[in-house]
Amino acid sequence: MNKACIPSPEEANRLQSLGLAVIRNEAAAIQALASRINGDFAHACGYMLACEGRIVVTGMGKSGHIGSKIAATLASTGSPAFFVHPGEASHGDLGMITAKDVVLALSNSGETAEIITILPLLKRLGIPLIALTGNANSTLALQADVHIDVSVEQEACPLNLAPTSSTTATLAMGDALAVALLESKGFTEQDFARSHPGGSLGRRLLLMVSDVMVTGDKIPRVTEQASLRDALLEMTKKGLGMTAVIDGSGRIKGIYTDGDLRRTLDRDIDIRNALVSDVMTPGGTTATSDMLAAEVLKMMQEKKINSLFVVDDKQMPIGALNMHTLLLAGIV
Repeated sequence: MNKACIPSPEEANRLQSLGLAVIRNEAAAIQALASRINGDFAHACGYMLACEGRIVVTGMGKSGHIGSKIAATLASTGSPAFFVHPGEASHGDLGMITAKDVVLALSNSGETAEIITILPLLKRLGIPLIALTGNANSTLALQADVHIDVSVEQEACPLNLAPTSSTTATLAMGDALAVALLESKGFTEQDFARSHPGGSLGRRLLLMVSDVMVTGDKIPRVTEQASLRDALLEMTKKGLGMTAVIDGSGRIKGIYTDGDLRRTLDRDIDIRNALVSDVMTPGGTTATSDMLAAEVLKMMQEKKINSLFVVDDKQMPIGALNMHTLLLAGIV
């Protein structure tokens, strides 16, 4: 079992200084990109907005890792995209690229052999080529339809060798492109949720009240003539911490909750003989089944309530839910 290595105060200060130097170096590299959000950037966005196919991102080594992330960001924000390894492209994967696509090529040097090899084929197909490089005079930059400069003064690596600040700058520029396209296309939270149905955002933005509410015999309810004792038994049986109080037609007249019980105990009331209608909260907050579950959660938080009933247009209870229900559904 490895023992924890606790550095001396002097060593800790040195390590912290090294880490801080990296953060400052990469922050400066990103800040320098601001002046490069120019006509070339807009031109690149124009190609991608007009793309009838998909945005094909390619890059080798560390640029390839960054390219995969950029492709994933584009795809999840409304711009269909995928990553193609340039080495594999020369051995069959080039067939994945069509004349309707746009290629976004990443190379810090602009001379990556695997990318340069496929440039004539891309030109033959007439595919627009957008290049992100650190060398405006490189082969890739000069052959691209649009070149975006992502050069950095120095890598954060003290040897100025390991891709650090350059990959950070490229990723930031990729994010800038993706978000510009997102805004231009009017991409919404609902659109994002549809491409992330398994995530917490997807659940919050796609789940309706009808998807999470309890229904049928699981809905706690008693009549106005029911005793408080019967109401408490119904609440215990159904386990939602409340019961609806309904009239002879089945419409909700009020609600009785655990909180109401505590308030009842503070009043001079004979709880053994009281009717639930004497101590209920008239009306009560309700929801409809076509509301978003996240919308109901916000309403419950604003009103500081833990549960409510779902009603139809005749105020008949058709469902019920509480915070625990929303928690199990992943809304909270």
